[in-house]
Amino acid sequence: MSVSKEQQDQLESAMRTVGAIAASVERVVRGKHEQVLLALVPMIAGGHLLLQDVPGVGKSTLAQALGQSIGASYNRIQFTSDLLPADILGVNIYEVATGKFRFRRGPIFANVVLADEINRASPKTQSALLEAMNDRRISIDGTTWELPDPFFVIATQNPIEYTGTYPLPESELDRFQLCMGVGYPDSEAERQILTERPVRQHSIIIEPVASVDQVLDVQSAIDRVTVAPPVLDYLLAFVRATRSDALFDVGISPRGAIDLFKAVRAWALLQGRAFVVPYDVKAMAPYVTAHRIIRRGSRKGATRADIDRVFEQVQAPA
Repeated sequence: MSVSKEQQDQLESAMRTVGAIAASVERVVRGKHEQVLLALVPMIAGGHLLLQDVPGVGKSTLAQALGQSIGASYNRIQFTSDLLPADILGVNIYEVATGKFRFRRGPIFANVVLADEINRASPKTQSALLEAMNDRRISIDGTTWELPDPFFVIATQNPIEYTGTYPLPESELDRFQLCMGVGYPDSEAERQILTERPVRQHSIIIEPVASVDQVLDVQSAIDRVTVAPPVLDYLLAFVRATRSDALFDVGISPRGAIDLFKAVRAWALLQGRAFVVPYDVKAMAPYVTAHRIIRRGSRKGATRADIDRVFEQVQAPA
């Protein structure tokens, strides 16, 4: 399908914007080019990101760098066992002078929200994010409050075997478009980390390289990325295969299929293409679907090997 000159210009502008953001983040997240591109997928596709890995590998640094690279409001919430939903969403405060209640907004009211160590909070507190992540709004005492646009949650999570953590419920996991690890840096990247950061520098400071309007333009440009009918059939065949596979109790939901569809278009844009190829589906599927699938008898998510096995049952388009 051909695109107009205006649409082509929009796509090229979007590619330049995401390239600038990626380069900015990579100045502090060393040796993680693929992980940086993957982390950009939910930001430009209108989703949310879950970073799951052991402590100290740079999950929070990656999240902060993404938030600071765009000229948007940014808040960090440190999740702890005693954190309450009102600490995230906000609370109505009674003012004696006026005799009325005034709503004091919580840190959720920002374009980019870092939910640090999200699984250290109780399930009740975790659930406070459900409406915000799904509908971009919250409800307090019968009043609905709209959240900023764009709205992007980046959550970090330590493995559930660590002391003082709670597993995220399936309903919340399904709100995260991508779930990924960061991994250890290679030897050269770790050398740069040790030698280039001043001893007294405890946090990162990045000048914005893109505006909120530019991010919104990129999100609009995603709709211009072409998905040919055979590639869409390939994606849908994979989704349906996860629902009928005997290894799984729960396959991909329609919301998961929508997130995968958006993710492959975003990934194609990040690769400098205005069209999706079958490999984009295979590249995105482990990150978009593994945490949504429940293996039979174990209540754990699927592995990359499980995802690859499902793809073996689906015929790729020529």
